[in-house]
Amino acid sequence: MLTELRVENLLLIERAELRLTPGLNVITGETGAGKTVLAHALDLLLGGRARPGIVRPGAGEAYVEGVFDLTPELRERLGERLAPDAEEVVLARRVGADGRTRAYLGGRTGSVADLAEVGGELLAFYGQHEHRKLTLAGAQLQILDDFCGDAHSELLGACAQAFNRVRAATERMRELDELSAQRERELDLLEFELAEIDSLDPSESEHPLLLAVRERLRRLDALQGAARGAAEALSPDGGEQPGAVALLAGALTRLDALAGVDESLDGLAERMRSLMIESQDLVGELHGYAERAGVAEMPQPGGGGGEGGQADLQAVEERLAALERLARKHGGSIRSVLDFAERSRERLALLSGAEVALERASEELAAASAELQRLTDAVRDARLAAAGPFAEAVRGQLSALAMAEASFEVVLAERDAGPSGADAVEFLIAPNPGVPPGALREIASGGELSRVMLAIMGAASASGSDATLIFDEVDAGIGGQTARAVGARLREIASRRQVLCITHLPQIASLGDRHFSIVKDTRAEPTRTVVVQLGEPEVVAELVRMLGADSDDGTARRHARELRRAA
Repeated sequence: MLTELRVENLLLIERAELRLTPGLNVITGETGAGKTVLAHALDLLLGGRARPGIVRPGAGEAYVEGVFDLTPELRERLGERLAPDAEEVVLARRVGADGRTRAYLGGRTGSVADLAEVGGELLAFYGQHEHRKLTLAGAQLQILDDFCGDAHSELLGACAQAFNRVRAATERMRELDELSAQRERELDLLEFELAEIDSLDPSESEHPLLLAVRERLRRLDALQGAARGAAEALSPDGGEQPGAVALLAGALTRLDALAGVDESLDGLAERMRSLMIESQDLVGELHGYAERAGVAEMPQPGGGGGEGGQADLQAVEERLAALERLARKHGGSIRSVLDFAERSRERLALLSGAEVALERASEELAAASAELQRLTDAVRDARLAAAGPFAEAVRGQLSALAMAEASFEVVLAERDAGPSGADAVEFLIAPNPGVPPGALREIASGGELSRVMLAIMGAASASGSDATLIFDEVDAGIGGQTARAVGARLREIASRRQVLCITHLPQIASLGDRHFSIVKDTRAEPTRTVVVQLGEPEVVAELVRMLGADSDDGTARRHARELRRAA
């Protein structure tokens, strides 16, 4: 139940606070006073779009807040979105002058979607032209489903899940069918590509090793020449000039001749001896390098340990060319080649198992389709079982709304299965006897639609929903005894759930359990609208105004009091 509604700086309303009661709450006021501003405020709490220019001139923002009773069921549904010690549910919306909005749920920042979700459970809004939605097949199906009760809602949830499984299985089958169509061609291509890669067995470590071997073999003559030249400089083979080793030996002989005379010189002599010995060893190693330089070891393919045998420049060049050609083909590097091979093996495994997967997917689709069929049949049975009692309840409501001769039927037709089952629902009505029933959208006039909507809501309200019903001038196009009958229906509905009705008819306003009046104050700058709760004397005065009489008209005042007494 909506207990409080606060509105600040929304169009003409500077500040208004309504404390509502269970039962029928009515809001009245002269045309143009701003009754629909309150309807728009409630629409904002339902996540509705903020219209341009709704912020009162001179204000920085508009603010709307609704306070609702917190039921145990609602607390459980909201869960962590509500403070543990919360005793009520507060929905709020701020709208800046720049058009930006902020939503609040339970005092915490939320989203417009949160307001729409939670507000949709707390409020059911029927605007001045909202009854036209009753002509939509989807709305009629929803009304019938709501009448079916909570067990039916659970059945619909299972039906939606089954439909999603069928849709997913169907999509999987489509993908596998496409896969099967291109399977053979793609298999051949993948096997060829992988065979080419596997035959080379590339590795990231092999490539830099091959580059080093190639550089060594390309400059083999220079390497050997440098080694032999260095060895010749240290120890010439024949020739007239002594090498570095002979010169070091002569120097060492001169130092050894004075051994033991000076420790410092003895130390230098030892260093000279070490240098001569190292030079002699170096000569042998340089000759050995020159002999071995022409023998290169080939890196083992695949990055394995050990060597791949003796290499020659041609073999190295051919191996490098093959690897680089493969790299260019698959991304520019050996890493990209290896990644491509990994993906190809995964794809090859998928294609190889496509027939098994297709068979499995076909079985899953058949099982999901059978489950969906079972659930849609159960949903149809529930709707068929509810259609008769619902139509009878609506006819009873119509009788009380001065449409006793009207007939009303609920017709179900089969359609393709969807999340809500496999039924299309159509409400048929014949407002007058002797006229064949037709679709609601084609038969009922504006005033009749208003009454049909009330009849439907009266029947639907017995299904257990406790959302507050809001009617914004739904009584348009009716008057006289019909207006009184509509008011009686509103009050009957209000005996089971809270109703807020914005009305211009005194027959309806007189039935209110609580009455609010909206008055425009043109003396203010800018003009503002004030909302006041009326006591009994003020209610009578407001009814006199609604009857179109002057405030001192005794006859109109007696009529107003009679309307109140009759309520």
